[in-house]
Amino acid sequence: MDTQTLALIAMAIGPAIAIMIYFYAKDKHEREPFGILLVSFLWGCFSVVPAIILESILPGIIPGSGGSSVISVAIYTFVVIAFSEELSKFIFLRYYSYKKRSFNEPFDGIIYAVMVGMGFATVENLLYVFDSDTLGSAWSTAGLRALTAIPAHATFAAIMGYYVGLAKFSKTNEKGYLLQGLLLATVLHGFYDFFLFQNLHVGLYIGAAISLILGIRYSMRAIKMHNAISPFNEENKVVEPEEIIVTSYESPFKPTSDK
Repeated sequence: MDTQTLALIAMAIGPAIAIMIYFYAKDKHEREPFGILLVSFLWGCFSVVPAIILESILPGIIPGSGGSSVISVAIYTFVVIAFSEELSKFIFLRYYSYKKRSFNEPFDGIIYAVMVGMGFATVENLLYVFDSDTLGSAWSTAGLRALTAIPAHATFAAIMGYYVGLAKFSKTNEKGYLLQGLLLATVLHGFYDFFLFQNLHVGLYIGAAISLILGIRYSMRAIKMHNAISPFNEENKVVEPEEIIVTSYESPFKPTSDK
């Protein structure tokens, strides 16, 4: 394998690694076992497979998803692309990471979701980069996606994980929070892809701006809110995480005057 190929691989996977390190560092109170984080990442890599299968099947099932009108593009991006990908990631988050004993505080929903999401984003990025026609376009794709698609996947994951964290410790609304996390991640993802699929030169920049500005803002609030209610936070004199959630739950999408 030549140095150019190795450099491209590093460029394709580097942003996801950096994002995982960032979120891991934000897990301030009780960090997760490396082995479970790694397996969550690997399941995220594999989640590309069911996503591709769904994306190949759904256009033949969902009416109106094959046209070029704005409505058709919206159906395709929100239902076929965004829902397929977020559902695929959600399945492995829900049925692997969610069941682990180490998932013992609400913030763990975010960290495990990001690991799964970055696994997906890593494989997707490699596929896009090495599908480029020329070496120059491969580098352009890797650089552009490092600033847009990879961080966007992280924000989708963080929002999903916020609600998965609530679900884990909710005695009354587990299914509701799980569904909310999946749907909100799908909506954010759908908006991002919707602008990318428009035949407009500025569509990419609009989509990136929407997903990154709003997504990053909501993700940062979600991180802050879950860290604040952690049962391992010395400021919280409680034993059971669900005791905090019941009294302190707030949506990261709620308007705020914070600067």
